[in-house]
Amino acid sequence: MIINPITNGIVLDHIKPGGAMHIYNVLKLGNLGCTVAMIMNADSVKMGKKDIIKIFDLIDINLDIIGYLDPGITVSIIREGVLAKRIHLELPDEVRDVIKCRNPRCITSIEQELPQIFKLTNREQRTYRCIYCESKAKD
Repeated sequence: MIINPITNGIVLDHIKPGGAMHIYNVLKLGNLGCTVAMIMNADSVKMGKKDIIKIFDLIDINLDIIGYLDPGITVSIIREGVLAKRIHLELPDEVRDVIKCRNPRCITSIEQELPQIFKLTNREQRTYRCIYCESKAKD
């Protein structure tokens, strides 16, 4: 397997094994016009096994979505073949339009143009609650 080095792009590393495809679909990486490489179940000293996604272009990525899906991911920004920035993701304090409130009485069920906003209320249990009705988000 030959995967060229990235000149300008993004590497999503330390994805939980088997999680790359879900992230690929949620971020709609299949709609990009650039090369995207997905490496699954790669050996890792730190994790045992891990997934990696390489995006061969600099695109806007919502880091809150990635942090919500898998808070252990490392995002590396590559510019002109050099690591420009490395970001270690954590659970975001707030997520917008990632989770949909399932409470039929919530204002977002009636006023569908309202953003779906959830606040992190318990970091250890990864609990998010709707800011409008306080309903707990489903995993």
